[in-house]
Amino acid sequence: MYSSALTHQCALVLFIYMPICQAFLPNFWSRVLTLSWDSYTHQYMTEHAILNITMETLSRMGEHQQDLNNEELYTGLGRGFWHAVGEVASANAAMDFLSATRSDPVYHFDSERVEGATQMLREFWGQTLLLTQAKEYQGARRSLGQLFHSLQDFYSHSNWVEMGQQEVYLHLLHPEEPSVPVASVDTPTCAQCYRFSCYSNLLEEMIRQTEPLLTTGYFSTYPVKPPGKCSHGGILDSSRHQGAEGGINKDSTSPLFSPHHFLHKEAAHLATTATLRVLQDLHKEVGPKSFLRLFSVQQPPALVFVIDTTGSMFEEITAARLRTLSIIQAREKSQRTTLPGTFILVPFHDPGFGPVRETDDPHQFMQYMEDLMALGGGDEPEMCLSALQLALTHSPPLSEIFVFTDASPKDRHLQRAVQALILEKQTKVNFLLTEDPSFKGRERGKRKRKRETLSPGRFSLYSSLSSISGGITIFTTNKDIYNVSAIVEDTTTSSKVTLLHTESESDSSNSFRVDKAVTKVMLHITGQLTHCELVSPLGSQQSLPGTDGPLAMLDSSKGLYRMSLLPPLEIGIWQLSIKAIGPTTFSILGDSSLDFLYYFAKESNETHPGLRKLEGSPIAGVPVFLVVAVTGLSSNEEASFSHVTLLGPKGESLLKVLLNSSSSYWSGEELVGYMDSVPRMPFTMRLSGKDGRGNLLERVSTEMIQPTHVQIQVLSAPQLLPGHSSTVLFEIFNHGPNRHFSLSAEDDLGYLSHQDQQRLFIGMGSSVKREVELRTPQTAQTGRAITLTLTVHAEDSPDSNYAVVHLIVIPEEPDKTPPACSSLQVESSCPSLCSQGSWKVSLVAKDRGHSGLASIQLTQGEGTLILFEVTTERHVQHFPQLHEETMGGVHLPLLQPQKDTSEINNHHLGTGAEHGHQRLEGVQLVNGDHPVNISEWTKGKPVMMHYSSGCCAPQAELVLLDRAGNMRRCHLIASQQRALRENNRAHSGEFTSQLVLMLWGHSALIFIYDPR
Repeated sequence: MYSSALTHQCALVLFIYMPICQAFLPNFWSRVLTLSWDSYTHQYMTEHAILNITMETLSRMGEHQQDLNNEELYTGLGRGFWHAVGEVASANAAMDFLSATRSDPVYHFDSERVEGATQMLREFWGQTLLLTQAKEYQGARRSLGQLFHSLQDFYSHSNWVEMGQQEVYLHLLHPEEPSVPVASVDTPTCAQCYRFSCYSNLLEEMIRQTEPLLTTGYFSTYPVKPPGKCSHGGILDSSRHQGAEGGINKDSTSPLFSPHHFLHKEAAHLATTATLRVLQDLHKEVGPKSFLRLFSVQQPPALVFVIDTTGSMFEEITAARLRTLSIIQAREKSQRTTLPGTFILVPFHDPGFGPVRETDDPHQFMQYMEDLMALGGGDEPEMCLSALQLALTHSPPLSEIFVFTDASPKDRHLQRAVQALILEKQTKVNFLLTEDPSFKGRERGKRKRKRETLSPGRFSLYSSLSSISGGITIFTTNKDIYNVSAIVEDTTTSSKVTLLHTESESDSSNSFRVDKAVTKVMLHITGQLTHCELVSPLGSQQSLPGTDGPLAMLDSSKGLYRMSLLPPLEIGIWQLSIKAIGPTTFSILGDSSLDFLYYFAKESNETHPGLRKLEGSPIAGVPVFLVVAVTGLSSNEEASFSHVTLLGPKGESLLKVLLNSSSSYWSGEELVGYMDSVPRMPFTMRLSGKDGRGNLLERVSTEMIQPTHVQIQVLSAPQLLPGHSSTVLFEIFNHGPNRHFSLSAEDDLGYLSHQDQQRLFIGMGSSVKREVELRTPQTAQTGRAITLTLTVHAEDSPDSNYAVVHLIVIPEEPDKTPPACSSLQVESSCPSLCSQGSWKVSLVAKDRGHSGLASIQLTQGEGTLILFEVTTERHVQHFPQLHEETMGGVHLPLLQPQKDTSEINNHHLGTGAEHGHQRLEGVQLVNGDHPVNISEWTKGKPVMMHYSSGCCAPQAELVLLDRAGNMRRCHLIASQQRALRENNRAHSGEFTSQLVLMLWGHSALIFIYDPR
């Protein structure tokens, strides 16, 4: 019943909001929205290809292991692998959802932009290779997902399949391979087609076996297609009504959405083959080990230490060394993993922190640990959060971080940035806090101070961060630190899953379930216990503290109780009751490959049907989808999962979310739930289901989700070039009452030109746009990843949210690409008597290279050209129906124009108002004016233009120059063209005018205005 209701609801949304589809469907939910259940999606093709090449790589590397079969390889891929695959698939699908990419034909091989799209593909490939070789794997996965999207779109949006081609088009990524010429702008490519299915609408020149021409379909109104060109087609493409009517896309098996639906499987086959070919090339370039690391295959959790190195920390450093040696030795003996994993060390003291010591060589890491010295220091506090921020930015997702210190944080202002990184990476942070006695008469350290005994109040910030992350904070002593540090070994096994994680302020009783997929169970309890009673599913009891009993072995230390359940494990519900002095935390871990990943999403009804992943914390009180992917489940194991329970901070049940199974290749099981309203209270999640024999299964996510009423959406994230500055645009939405907010930005390398916190007022249901500027030093290393963290919080409530932006430094190549100008809207009412009418066109100018726009000049025409800045709200009055696009970045290119850092004045965070000495807003140009210098204004953003003229001056010409000297002439012609629309739509009696925008020496585009 739930499933059918959910499907009905989504189908209803589709036809009410009429989303636009211009690519292979983004993800699994798109098939629900379009009712094309057997369509191949971007998500499916991407996941399928990665899994195939990964399994092939593992099989070859494990040929000497006779007892290893494919089922064991599959279930042993690890939760990290499925998370990495999800990152690639998410980056792929995001190309259809992000305002900067979703409508730009260059990203989708639309509108015959084959040359530009091919160049973009090769840029993606270069970045993927650069980042993989630099071990910046998260950035490489995002770039790879973007590459896959454009590459897969080529086979759906072009006539390659209709040509009868049986192989992939190698020229796209291999310039040395033969190319197929693209049809010129004045070459018709399609015949009229008035049906949903268009079987023979491509002209002979497009499908002939000898010397065929390549074409791709025009989509919607940007850019409007010339006469006789093919449309993308389908009921959501407005360009299908313009000659030639119909379309050629093969995105789905539905004739409603894809006129060439009958060739969908052939296009999907070639797209999948091309995706596999890219992965094979990548494997060849970087080698099998780097390839497996890119996708976190069979890797144990990263071992990440953040260690205070002041003079009082000798015992803590020694304990960390010994645990590291034990873990390394255990991993070397184990044959369960192919790779040793990632090791990260970040030392800190006062006032310094870092550098980051990162390696995948366990012996090198052991040397890093040996080199640590407990020396010096001064009065506390110390730079703990700065070091933790570095550890979070360098550690892979799903890591576990251990912080050793005896000092409170000096850098409390970083709390929200650190919290944002914790939630974004789903990383646990554990604090091991020790007393710091005075060192009178001792030689180990030089810190001469008397510090009070530790108390939870002094370290409440640490406790808050560990609570949000699902980690624990332990208050212990130097004497007990070695025994307490055993949690490092307990939690760094790759197969660990959480069975229970909860906190209590007093006496409490908790239950947890042990199922047949769990082999070992370890209980961690922090705090000061006076009594503890453990009851098994069969009713056996054991009291703790005390001697080892029939149920568990106990290891008790100051601040931590470790209990290991004895075999054979009883299956069912266990009870744990405690009496304690002060707060306690329960963390119960089991050994099992069965686990789950999740994300929140909303239906995209803007340009593509599908579920768009939500970044940051979910918005309280609004509906949202919950997508769950089960990992570690073998294909021959039967299991079903019925619901997720949202659990409050003390483990109480807040909401039950029913799950509706969907079909994705992910891990054999992907599920979707729908919430009418996100709870206001923070929550974790418990997934519940049954195995094939009806036995109950439960798994718990430990990070504490923080619902909120404020949201940050990043609109553009440029690549960075050494010696240049770049601008990141974003928008802040207030879903609550009128209030003031504080906005801050932090980056891990100090590239931000300003880090001042800014105060904002945002009305209820309103939003503001802001920007931050980063200056990349000339000495910056290419392939380096930079993490920018944006946080916003309300001044009168706990509401806060975050956006984490991952940026990359890429090598600077000579800019040989001229600027581009594109029409966004045309208005023309030119009668036979020209003096009685006028025509107008709204344009956007941008530079697809990296040098940036330099100047604009009106060289022909009797009208007026008005310039506007993209980020200012005043565009609404000039481009009302384009407000979302102009404010969202207006099809920003991948590589945004840059500005040399030597020419930068001080720009404060987020003002979005000043660029250089003047404002660009409202600058007017007429024929005869000198070129207006806009290099100080653009800073990586497009420039909006509005041209208006009387009909007696039907032509105009603009000249755009970038800072590298590349020039583009944009030629505008207004004339009456009644015949085309009257022939195609004789029954409607509509009046149509045509404006031709000619890009001299390159192409000509025809923009048609339909006054409906």
